[in-house]
Amino acid sequence: MDTIKNSGIKITVSGRVQGVGYRYFILRYASELKITGYAKNLFNGDVEIIANGRHEYLEALVEKATLGPHGSAVKSCKIEWLDFNKKYDNFEIL
Repeated sequence: MDTIKNSGIKITVSGRVQGVGYRYFILRYASELKITGYAKNLFNGDVEIIANGRHEYLEALVEKATLGPHGSAVKSCKIEWLDFNKKYDNFEIL
């Protein structure tokens, strides 16, 4: 029996990631991958992403997060793996 491994992740993205459609870029990919959680702007100019889903899908989201949309300039992505948390029903922008 093949079990699906679910995980959680916190990604803190710095660089030119606010005002360039970055959160909507992440929302689109998270929704396609059936990942739940949120993306929100932080006061210091970073974007925080909290996401839950299949481990391999979260790894794919990290790849997209490091690229960002056209017009963005990702400087760094700080990754923190978390325990799976089922409290999110979908992925949203806060």
